[in-house]
Amino acid sequence: MNWIVLIVAGLCEVGFTYCLGRARGASGDWWSWITAFGVLYVLSAILLAKATETLPLGTAYCVWTGIGAVGAVLVGIFIFREPATFWRIFFLTTLIASIIGLKALS
Repeated sequence: MNWIVLIVAGLCEVGFTYCLGRARGASGDWWSWITAFGVLYVLSAILLAKATETLPLGTAYCVWTGIGAVGAVLVGIFIFREPATFWRIFFLTTLIASIIGLKALS
């Protein structure tokens, strides 16, 4: 169950990254994006703390930041039209492999 909580925490991290990107481009309603950023940031931290009650802290933190990092890159590529270069995809793939390896070992 705590793995699911950890995944949701990571997705909240992706959500607050999305909100930050939208706030950057917003002209009049930037405050609503910043508010959503703050809510998702706090929720993500609370869920991470809950997940670490039973999961090893080092593994949980790495998975949480990994989900956020991978998600942020994917949001950047697919929503904010950032470049999908070979090296970005290569290192994103190695990050995903590392997260899977940590999960498999714990």
